[in-house]
Amino acid sequence: MFKSLCKFSAVAIIAATLISCSGTNKKPVIKFAADSTVIVVKNIDEASLLQVKNHYQANTDSIALISVILKPGDLDSLQDDIEVPGKVKIAGDSVIFVPEQPFQKNKSYLVENYIGVNFAGMDNLLNGSARHNLQPQKQILKR
Repeated sequence: MFKSLCKFSAVAIIAATLISCSGTNKKPVIKFAADSTVIVVKNIDEASLLQVKNHYQANTDSIALISVILKPGDLDSLQDDIEVPGKVKIAGDSVIFVPEQPFQKNKSYLVENYIGVNFAGMDNLLNGSARHNLQPQKQILKR
């Protein structure tokens, strides 16, 4: 009885470890740099990073990897989303968005990108939640 309980416990611990490791978040992380002057996208998987670098080298000026939109505040008279112009740079394993004008304090920014976005993963196909179009990764950042 004791031996079978030990075996069952060992199997349960190994299974729990494997399940917890397989569910790691592989989405890129979008956040402001420490000084809030740029937006950094990091934690990009190697295949996606290679695609980004190849596309960037071919089209340095016309690349649109990241779109940043200034969201209107509750008290703003202008209620339109405004696209923030800027440049994209690649530094190491990160993609950096540098705005033409500094980010405004106490404002919210919607950041969208398709870096590392897959059409459908195995989980989506198996549970029937695959979509017919790609959905960008979205993150709202507050300065």
